[in-house]
Amino acid sequence: MSGASGTPYAAAVLRALLAAGESVDLVVSRASRLTLLDETGIPFRDAHWQADLREWLSRGADGKPGTFEVDIAGVRHWSAGDLAAGPSSGSYPVKGMLIVPASTACVAGVALGLSKDLLQRAAGVTLKERRKLVVAVRETPLNGQTLRHLVALDDAGASVVPASPGFYAGATHIQDLVDFVAGRVLDAAGVEHGLYRRWKGELGNGT
Repeated sequence: MSGASGTPYAAAVLRALLAAGESVDLVVSRASRLTLLDETGIPFRDAHWQADLREWLSRGADGKPGTFEVDIAGVRHWSAGDLAAGPSSGSYPVKGMLIVPASTACVAGVALGLSKDLLQRAAGVTLKERRKLVVAVRETPLNGQTLRHLVALDDAGASVVPASPGFYAGATHIQDLVDFVAGRVLDAAGVEHGLYRRWKGELGNGT
């Protein structure tokens, strides 16, 4: 998670990954902790990350506690400042990496290979190892510099998935729109889910 607005997207992706039986190495950037606090009121503290994560994931997009029941046993947390962490090495066994949400600063750092923190370092490792990197950029409007960075990531093999909800899946609540974006992120990562109704080539009732 980087510092862009859109923490509900990250929560939906995390819940779906765990529901699919995937183990997760979680990196929450320093800026993302501030965004999480601002959007949810939940501080994300290294010493209490399990309790904070459990509380956060239990909430829906409307912020209501207890909306979801989540088992976080499959999550391993790494501090964003720990450049000696497992995901900083290409020999650490992972399938790929999802950056949700991705700020323009994070996009720039990864595109330029800055590796200023574990999130950027792990993304660089993912690219060099030719693993799947999905970048869910959450910003609007996008200037030319950011667009060039996104093209550079695409050229490097990453999948760029803008956090742009689709409305054809019959959304009736905010959570539906959040789940659509989360589902598209997981589609790009090759993870099965049931977060949204897929398009079947029919309009309305099919007539």
